[in-house]
Amino acid sequence: MTTVADCLRRHAPQYLAKFGESVPLGHRKVLAAITRCRTGGLGGVLYQCEGCGREHWVGRSCGNRHCPTCGRDKTARWLEKQARRLLPVHHFLVTFTVPDQVRSVLRRSQHKGYGALFDAGSQTILALAARSKYLRGCRLGFWGMLHTWGRDPCVYHPHVHFVVPGGGVSADRSSWRQTPTNFLFPHAAMVTVYKAKLADHLRTCGLYDAVPTEAWRAKFVVDIKPVGDGQAVLKYLAPYVNRVAISDKRIVACEDSSVTFRYTPSGTKRTKIRRVSGTEFVRGFVQHTLPRGFQKIRYYGWMSPHTRIGLDELKWLVWLFLGWTFWLASNHRPQTAPATRGTVRCPECGGPMRIVAVSGQPCSALPEHPIPYLDSG
Repeated sequence: MTTVADCLRRHAPQYLAKFGESVPLGHRKVLAAITRCRTGGLGGVLYQCEGCGREHWVGRSCGNRHCPTCGRDKTARWLEKQARRLLPVHHFLVTFTVPDQVRSVLRRSQHKGYGALFDAGSQTILALAARSKYLRGCRLGFWGMLHTWGRDPCVYHPHVHFVVPGGGVSADRSSWRQTPTNFLFPHAAMVTVYKAKLADHLRTCGLYDAVPTEAWRAKFVVDIKPVGDGQAVLKYLAPYVNRVAISDKRIVACEDSSVTFRYTPSGTKRTKIRRVSGTEFVRGFVQHTLPRGFQKIRYYGWMSPHTRIGLDELKWLVWLFLGWTFWLASNHRPQTAPATRGTVRCPECGGPMRIVAVSGQPCSALPEHPIPYLDSG
């Protein structure tokens, strides 16, 4: 199967040669890591099969958070942790976007611009909760994740998804108060407040003057969608925790001058095939590289790691609100087995292998066929 890394290995040299020093250092580092991932260029790991005793070298992973190959274990652990933290209440997926004229400003100043997106979105949620007859005076808890792409990975589309439980804890922490299952905030009010908050934060970080005046008359898309117990939206967002834009399974072909991939346009279920030049594919991929140290997932209120309200206390308040019968059902519900890490298997006999040596030096003695990494989950 042709992978994203294969496409980058083939076309990144030409892209770097074409654009030279204009390519940001962070983009060059990402390309250097992904193109050497598991090739031996980053060193290797010597395994020995516990069954047949054969030894095998395998290239080390780059561990880069943008790598489509790495991060499977990290994603599984994140999903398991977030699933445990879900409260037994209904949830909403709230998405904040910006029009084209603002995107170009965010692209030039990503650290400040993305931070403004997070701040404007989170403060909009808190401001409308303070006005809500259901949540007024309550303490909320929610989290957000930044995406910079849509269905087509070559298109730059920065937006933030917030997962918001449909309720909050009373100010005195004595009770849980809940919204209707199909209503969080008035949509028109959310758009108005969000535009004002975004303008304020862009002024604060010095980006407001770079936004054309007509941008504020353009359409700001804010979407509020009920998502039930939140499990489905977790599974939807989880694959993007430790990779970006496009997965290996969407690559159709990688040729000398082009890359062909699949995508499904928003609002449709029909898959399309798109063919782009190799340099356009590389450019489309690296434009989603995040600034160094930038947190693409942020937690607020009682979901913050610094909260004084514990998860057990929250669940107890929800159980009191929903009733004793619900508490009994929740505590006797069969538990899902925790995700386990994959096992490296011997390509000869299929037996489990153990690590006997690790090298940080480039290795040339790699197997002709990669050692299978079998997911035991």
